[in-house]
Amino acid sequence: MSREISAEMTPVAAAPQVWVWRAAVVLAGSLLVAVCGRLALPLVFTPVPLSLAPFAVLVIGLFAGPRLAAATLGAYLAEGAMGLPVFAPAATVGLAHLLGPTGGYLLAYPAAAALISVLYRRTSRGFAAAALSAGLGSLVIIGSGAWWLGILTHASAATVVQMAVVPFLPGDVLKVVAAAGLAAGFKRLRRAA
Repeated sequence: MSREISAEMTPVAAAPQVWVWRAAVVLAGSLLVAVCGRLALPLVFTPVPLSLAPFAVLVIGLFAGPRLAAATLGAYLAEGAMGLPVFAPAATVGLAHLLGPTGGYLLAYPAAAALISVLYRRTSRGFAAAALSAGLGSLVIIGSGAWWLGILTHASAATVVQMAVVPFLPGDVLKVVAAAGLAAGFKRLRRAA
């Protein structure tokens, strides 16, 4: 049993080292999402940039337990809401950024990561299971982002799909495959060790 998984199963009155471990995982995970979030490419036809942050969310969902994954993404959102430069570069910062065009995507991160983790842990944890779990989490992120952008812009459903869904599907397929490959590869390495 991995250290992370056993840490999640420990009672609330756990030893201090378990809490230190959890805090380190949350901070490292939120840093990973922040670095990936800063790697963004603006698109001229939509206010939503291409970003690697969803890839980090998928990876965290596949590697962390559900509570730890949600806590990590919650910490990331809290850091951004406080004004730390963790989101993709934009004209707004802090809480205003969370209420802007990308808010729906960002606010879906904790739920998507937890969903990925729950689904993945209920399977054999092979590549196909990882890809399916990550794919469903990616759909949660895209769906939430499109819904929020539609509310914010009052655009038609067809326009929202063209601005908030279609441009991101090819990249999200690559992110899902890459995250699933990492999870399956890590599992093979652990078995071999």
